[in-house]
Amino acid sequence: MDEVTQAVENLKKEWSQVVAQLEVCVAAIESCGKMGKGTEEANSLPRLNGSAQDSLQLLNVLQCRLDLLVEQLPTFEEVQSGQATLGSWKEGFQKLRLNLRNANLQAKANIKKAAQVERELLLGGGEESTIRRRNLQTKAGMTSAAESITESLRRSRQLMVQEVERSANTLSTFDESTSVLRKAEGEYQGHRSLLMRTRGLLSTMQRQDVLDRIILMIGFLIFSLAVLYVVSRRIGLLGLQRKLADAIRSGSVSAEDVVAKVQHGPAPANPLTAPPIHDEL
Repeated sequence: MDEVTQAVENLKKEWSQVVAQLEVCVAAIESCGKMGKGTEEANSLPRLNGSAQDSLQLLNVLQCRLDLLVEQLPTFEEVQSGQATLGSWKEGFQKLRLNLRNANLQAKANIKKAAQVERELLLGGGEESTIRRRNLQTKAGMTSAAESITESLRRSRQLMVQEVERSANTLSTFDESTSVLRKAEGEYQGHRSLLMRTRGLLSTMQRQDVLDRIILMIGFLIFSLAVLYVVSRRIGLLGLQRKLADAIRSGSVSAEDVVAKVQHGPAPANPLTAPPIHDEL
């Protein structure tokens, strides 16, 4: 059986028990004053009403719990059945409240009638009336003392129930806080691993940046050297060309000799007949 269905069945059993207790209280209230002891029964009426009110509050709580559980039932038929049960509970609750009100009215009428009979007996003369007054006073004192003790116990019970509910709420709050802290710890561990990976990637990028800068500097240096080499060679050729032009204009070398040397290559070297070499050539 499903947990929600089992909880609904438990609520139905508890409802039946509380209704039976409330009906007993209503019957006891309705019979107050019929025994001919108006004062004693009048003193017990608040205790009976207190018990009846506790039962009504418990029935109201059971209705709220059933209303919450009905929507969680697994099948549509069970949901409809739970809603029908909730409707019947509400009708029964209203009838019980009405019965309790009528019982209190009947009890007040009975107590008033019994008190009138006792007053007539007390006002009568004789030893029997005196004994009756003494007994009545003793019983009234004992009854009031018992009623005060019962009322104190009932208030203590209500305080204990409230403390138990408060403790349960505190425990549920602690459980929720623990689950939230565990989730936060898991998220922190995930962020920590992510931060470690990010730190490693940043270190790798920094090393790669340094390596790229070194490669760029080496490449720029090689490019600069190549440019310097080309420029120096270009400047040397221009100087040689200028010297040849000057030599041709001065007439020491003719253009045909220069062309012939370029086409046939340089003449074989002869140390005996070789002409002197000028510095400007």
